[in-house]
Amino acid sequence: MLGLKLPTDPRWVNIVEKNIDEILTDHAYCEQKAASTAISLIISFPEYTELVEEMIALSREEMAHFKMVHDRITARGQSLGRDRKDEYVLQLIKFFPKGGSRTTQLVHRLLYAALIEARSCERFRLLSEELEDKELADFYHKLMVSEAGHYTMFLKFARQYGDRAEVDEKWQALLDFEAEIMKGLSNKESIHG
Repeated sequence: MLGLKLPTDPRWVNIVEKNIDEILTDHAYCEQKAASTAISLIISFPEYTELVEEMIALSREEMAHFKMVHDRITARGQSLGRDRKDEYVLQLIKFFPKGGSRTTQLVHRLLYAALIEARSCERFRLLSEELEDKELADFYHKLMVSEAGHYTMFLKFARQYGDRAEVDEKWQALLDFEAEIMKGLSNKESIHG
């Protein structure tokens, strides 16, 4: 369903299990960045009323997820810790050239967001199925369902605001590019990396 061209190596979960506090901190910042992305889309493209409405709801939901993850961190007797660079996202956003029309910029941002959500969903599925900590596995199962809805929403908007055939072609090319990025990742306790 997600269309990802290279699935995450299931051994990634072994890295996560040895570094639960690190993955939770990384995850918290991912939720915060997702909320920031929604707000940024509102600021950059206020004339797209339907998009604005959905981004308002998404920013609230992502911050609620941030709080849920933060609560798990503090319940473990830890504090949030510092943010770190997301190598996955930094590499991914190099795919589309800068510039172009406002519509092109919007479509590119929506496609990036869709792919990031799709990869998050895939990773949350793995965590929900493979983590030995069943409470944490259940937590990731609930988030996985939510992320799948985000992925499809962003892709729907990209297809709605751009030329469908062109958007689908860009989506497939972005998926191919992302698969190449993933060959060098999955070796850290981070949601995407």
